Amino acid sequence: MSRISHNCRTVRNKLSSSEIWGAGIISTDSSNQRVLNVLQITDTHLHADTEGTLLGLKTYQSLRLVTAEALSSHVPDLVLATGDLVHDGSPAAYRLIKSHLKELGVPVYCLAGNHDEAQSLRKTLPGGLVRYSDHAFSGNWQFIFLDSTIPGSEAGHLREEQLELLEAHLSKAPDQHTLVCMHHQPVPVGSEWLDTMAVDNPGDFFTIIDRHPQVRGILWGHVHQEYERQRNNVRLMASPSTCIQFKPLSSRFAVDECPPGYRWLRLHPDGRIETGIRRIQEIPVGVEVSSCGY
Repeated sequence: MSRISHNCRTVRNKLSSSEIWGAGIISTDSSNQRVLNVLQITDTHLHADTEGTLLGLKTYQSLRLVTAEALSSHVPDLVLATGDLVHDGSPAAYRLIKSHLKELGVPVYCLAGNHDEAQSLRKTLPGGLVRYSDHAFSGNWQFIFLDSTIPGSEAGHLREEQLELLEAHLSKAPDQHTLVCMHHQPVPVGSEWLDTMAVDNPGDFFTIIDRHPQVRGILWGHVHQEYERQRNNVRLMASPSTCIQFKPLSSRFAVDECPPGYRWLRLHPDGRIETGIRRIQEIPVGVEVSSCGY
């Protein structure tokens, strides 16, 4: 059964029982194995200047509001930052986001988006608490981070080396539940203009995914909106930006009036994924909702 979720107002600031992780309390399933608590933040679009804006929104201030909201509600084991970390590609902007993400106090895994400058990203985040990596393990889960960017383009593509990396990591860990992360969407999300910038070789990608039943979810950014669907036994998930939002199902560029937000995930030892979206209370002032692009 496919499901697409678009309504930001149904999830804003309403915690379900499955969403409360409990300050300092380790969540467990019935076999007393630890549940892995994960946050996804995406499309932060920072500038070197902390006062820098995107369509009138101060992206650094918005990121701080979102992460404060996230930490007030959740106790994460790790954070996934799924691309477009900065908007101007500057080393100073990468140093700024690294400094902020270190404040979260847990491992943060970063990957590149189409607005990122890959060389600066890798140089700034070679290791440590905030890092650029192609895969990681936590508990009995594996995380694979793919680079779907094309230099100088907004579109997405998985190069042969990335497909080989995916195949290799999956083949080496057949018993590890796996979450695959990238920046661009591998399936259409129903927004005509955004879907011209999706991964352009999804068939090659899903051929590999379909060979490896340990893949439980695929997670991405780029679309600045909530999206969720099931493909076979794999959860497909996209998430709101920590800054501006794109209006779902729009044929052309359109800014949504939903507030910024993030995705939370509970990854169970048996491979189950619980997940949801939370947003800050209201859209920050100054957002140019009538804009036709940036």
